[in-house]
Amino acid sequence: MDKFALVLVIIGAFNWLLVGLFNYDLVASLFGGQAAFLSRTIYTLVGLAGIWSLSFLFRKGQQT
Repeated sequence: MDKFALVLVIIGAFNWLLVGLFNYDLVASLFGGQAAFLSRTIYTLVGLAGIWSLSFLFRKGQQT
């Protein structure tokens, strides 16, 4: 689960990089716009992965 969450966080970070630098939302472009169900699902999964990844900050001595 940790690696899946990390992959989603990286995808989200890359998407935000594109938005910040080029005003281009790759997820929206690929899946039918920001309001499309699939885009919203991906945004939700990326957000949940980010929340899950917060747990990485509080783990002691474990490797993911």
